[in-house]
Amino acid sequence: MPTSTKSRPAIENRLLAALPPTAYQRLLPHLEPVTLPLKKVLYRAGAPIRQVYFPSGAMISLVSVMSGGRSVEIGVVGREGMVSTVPFMGGDTSPYEAMVQISNGALSMKASILKEEFHRGGPLQDLLLRYAQAFSIQVSQTAACNRLHSMEERLARWLLMTHDRARLDQLELTQEFLSMMLGVERSGVTLAAITLQDAGLIQYSRGKITILDRKGLERAACECYGRVKKFFDQLLKA
Repeated sequence: MPTSTKSRPAIENRLLAALPPTAYQRLLPHLEPVTLPLKKVLYRAGAPIRQVYFPSGAMISLVSVMSGGRSVEIGVVGREGMVSTVPFMGGDTSPYEAMVQISNGALSMKASILKEEFHRGGPLQDLLLRYAQAFSIQVSQTAACNRLHSMEERLARWLLMTHDRARLDQLELTQEFLSMMLGVERSGVTLAAITLQDAGLIQYSRGKITILDRKGLERAACECYGRVKKFFDQLLKA
């Protein structure tokens, strides 16, 4: 018999937790706990997608890599979602690179099984379609943010998104990694981080950023952070 909502163990991934118990129990035998190491590439652009991942503590960056080698992050996935939506949206290969940004746990599942379960319809299909919509909003908002907002606003937004998913005040983030994620030169990341540090919002040292004032960081970020967060909160409360 399906376990009741009150008695079933806590589900760390919020997307899976939003499923009714019966729908979750159908997936459970196919979900395998894995640890995702830092900088592990889950998918290369153009490569087939054989596994999907529901992070419980890990955070994955979805990165667009240009032919010249430059790259920029187009979205992030943590315990609020999954990587990747491509299999159940009709695709077979990844349009981007998926790289682990914060090492921790996840639940892995064969993409083929998720696709089969999706086509059964019902609450799983409805939830995944709404998640795909919310994630597309994140991607489009990130594109607008990269074009229209200052480096300080973008860094504040990015740190808030990472803080939400990592649930840690101290983040292990190198200059090189930040410059790749934000699509800017290292000097731009340094100047933006120093500005936020001078405002008392973060403490910045080589390879580490500590968030000191979460509310202040929210005020320093552009509206993109709140706009995207609203859509995901609505999805997971629906």
